[in-house]
Amino acid sequence: MIAVNGAQLVSEMPTWDGFLVPVLRVLSGGETLQARELHERVADEVGLSKEQRGEVIESGQQRYRNRIGWAVSSLTRAEALIRPRRATYEITEPGRQLLHDHPGRLDEGDLRQIPAYRNHVPATRASATNSAAIPATQDDTTLDPLEQIDAGAARLRADVAAQLIERLRAASPEFLEHAVLRLLVAMGYGGVEQRARRIGGSGDGGVDGVIDQDALGLARIYVQAKRYAADNVVGRPQIQGFVGALHGHQANQGVFITTSTFSREAGEYARSVNASVVLIDGAHLADLMTKYGVGVQAVQTYTRLPGRRGLLRIAASLACCKGTQRGR
Repeated sequence: MIAVNGAQLVSEMPTWDGFLVPVLRVLSGGETLQARELHERVADEVGLSKEQRGEVIESGQQRYRNRIGWAVSSLTRAEALIRPRRATYEITEPGRQLLHDHPGRLDEGDLRQIPAYRNHVPATRASATNSAAIPATQDDTTLDPLEQIDAGAARLRADVAAQLIERLRAASPEFLEHAVLRLLVAMGYGGVEQRARRIGGSGDGGVDGVIDQDALGLARIYVQAKRYAADNVVGRPQIQGFVGALHGHQANQGVFITTSTFSREAGEYARSVNASVVLIDGAHLADLMTKYGVGVQAVQTYTRLPGRRGLLRIAASLACCKGTQRGR
C-alpha cells in the first residue's frame, strides 16, 4: 500500500489495461478456464500480494477482480477470447496473434485498431458514448474526476449492453419473445392492466406477441422478435412478411425487434407502408432494456449534488444482466 501522511491509499497494482497481456498469457496454453480461476491465475502471473488481493472498491468487489474483469470483457469484445460456456473463457487465434504482436504491453488504443472491438454494436450507439465525448484512448490521468466518472459510466453501460444482447442471442426464441413483451409493458404499452401475451410458435400467423391497448382489444399492437446473430441482417423481405401478417390480423400497428440490425431497404420499406411499423435493432433493444430495467438490475447509482463544480456523491453506476438463461 502507498501511505501519504499516514493514510493508506490504493496500492500500485496494474490498471485494467495492464492486465490485458497477462490474461492472454494465462490462456495461451489452450485451457478453458472459469472466470474465478482465470482471475486467480492472472493475479499470480503479475505477482499480486495478499494485501493487494484484499483491496476492495466501494461496491465491495475486490479491486483486482474488477480490473481483470474489465480486461477479460475488453478482450472478449475484441474477439481475442470467446465464452464457450457462461463465465468460461478461452483464447482464440486472433488472441494468440494479438499476444504475439504485443508481448509486453497492450492498451485500449491497440484494441481500437481491431475492427471487432471498434465496431462492437452497443459501443457504436451515441447513447453509450456521449456522456462526456471523451476519446477512448485518452489517458485517465489527463481527465478531471467528473470526466473520469462519466467515461467510466459510459464504459459500464456499453459493457452491460454487450452482455445483455449476447445472452439474449444465446437464450431460446421463447425467452426473447417474453422479454420484449415485458419491455413494451414496462414502457407503458398494454394499459394499466398490462395486457400482453405471447402467441409465437407454429400457426402464429407471422407474429410472436400481441398487446391490447384497451380492455376490448380494439387497439392492438403486434410484435415480431427475431433472435439473430450480429451478421444476420434483417432485410426488406422479412419486413414485408411482417406487414402482410399485420394485414392478416386486420391490424395497423406493429413492432419488429431483432438482436441484430436492419438493412437500409428494410428501414425505407417500414417507413413507406400505411401501417405504423417500428423497427428496434439490437443496440436500441439493449438501451431500452437497460433504461426500463428489463433483464437488468441497478446495483449502485451516481447522485449529482448541487454546487459550483457539480460535485458527485461517488458510487459506481452499473446494471447487471439477470435472468437471461435459456429456458427461463
